[in-house]
Amino acid sequence: MRLSAALALLLALFSFVLYHYIRYSVEKELRLSLIKQADYLFAKDQNLERILPRQKPLLKRTLHLDARIVRLSSTSPHRPFFHLLRRSGRVALQGYFPYRPEEGRYLLLEADVTQPLHMVHEVLRAILLLDLLALGLIALYAYFLTRTLIAPIEYFSARLRRMNENLLETLDLSSIPLEFRPLGYSINQLVARIKSHLTYKKELFVGTAHELKTPLAVIKARSQVALIKRKRRVEDLEKVLQENIETVDRMNQMVGAILQFGRAEGAQFDQPKRIDVIAFLRQKAEEFRLLARSEKKELHSSFQPEKLWMTLQPLLLTQIVQNLMQNALRYTPEGGVLRMRSFLREGHLVVEIRDEGPGIDEAVDLFAPFRRSKDSPGAGLGLFLVKSAVETLGGTIRLQNRRGRRGTVAILTLPLDGEAT
Repeated sequence: MRLSAALALLLALFSFVLYHYIRYSVEKELRLSLIKQADYLFAKDQNLERILPRQKPLLKRTLHLDARIVRLSSTSPHRPFFHLLRRSGRVALQGYFPYRPEEGRYLLLEADVTQPLHMVHEVLRAILLLDLLALGLIALYAYFLTRTLIAPIEYFSARLRRMNENLLETLDLSSIPLEFRPLGYSINQLVARIKSHLTYKKELFVGTAHELKTPLAVIKARSQVALIKRKRRVEDLEKVLQENIETVDRMNQMVGAILQFGRAEGAQFDQPKRIDVIAFLRQKAEEFRLLARSEKKELHSSFQPEKLWMTLQPLLLTQIVQNLMQNALRYTPEGGVLRMRSFLREGHLVVEIRDEGPGIDEAVDLFAPFRRSKDSPGAGLGLFLVKSAVETLGGTIRLQNRRGRRGTVAILTLPLDGEAT
């Protein structure tokens, strides 16, 4: 409605300006015609009072022009001026040209301009008719445009309103206008990310219960056995207590990892900042290069482009890079080489981290909570944190074995935002 009102106002303003421009142009041409006639009479004879009686019938018959000498007041301007005179349904344009202004005498040329001005009024009527037709078309267009715009929005609203954490379905975009499909794709991506996040959260809760229940059961069983066999040696009881302490330590480590996950989720609400991502990666590479040398390992790095400014949450990027580099450093044997590089590909920044470890089982989803390789000392939440952070940044992360040699490569892909430079 606002768009229609704005278009109608612009149309009325344009018509108003057009009409007055046409009228001004016609009246200007009429004045120029009188000026040319006056110049002609002045050039023909300086004594107009003598020639006008002879020329007047000719001017009246051929040019429909009335010419005479009139007297005006002494305050009249000493330059040509014009008046429109209306009488008996006719319109006359009167031009006053100084003849002997010091005596108050002027040459008066009067032309009947009824027909030209009538044409101007006809033009006005035509403009008003076109305006009415255009307003009707605008109203019709606005109605169909509004229906076209509202229908997809109502569809999106209805589908999103019916969604809950137990019923997350992507939208069918086959019947959506092309202009709305980018919005539909974005909503489907968001739904997929929420669905993945909720799935991993449920796995986290179930896995936490399972991971804590098993050691608790072991502690209980050991304690019950120790109570049953009261006559056991002190050394045996000390062994049971030591094993229980080790189990509690592992449980405490797991609880610490879960708390770390909670803090990491808080980083997702960190305010995005504009940073040079390449400079950030170089800094992290230098930090881990020193750590690698302390463990008798090497880190080689190569970053392209030279600079790349992006808007993102630095804390999330820090969590991602540190987790991936720590894993690569942990599994690379002494004397081995880690490699870190970045490059641009199809509107994305790709960061690769390669190690020379034993590789992974690609059939296992290592990004699920409490999923870890056989030699991993952690609780199995590191890569789960990485996956969550990457999805918050709108990117993707995958792990695969290196082709043709020993080791694993982690491939992080981040989309370039509209302000990336």
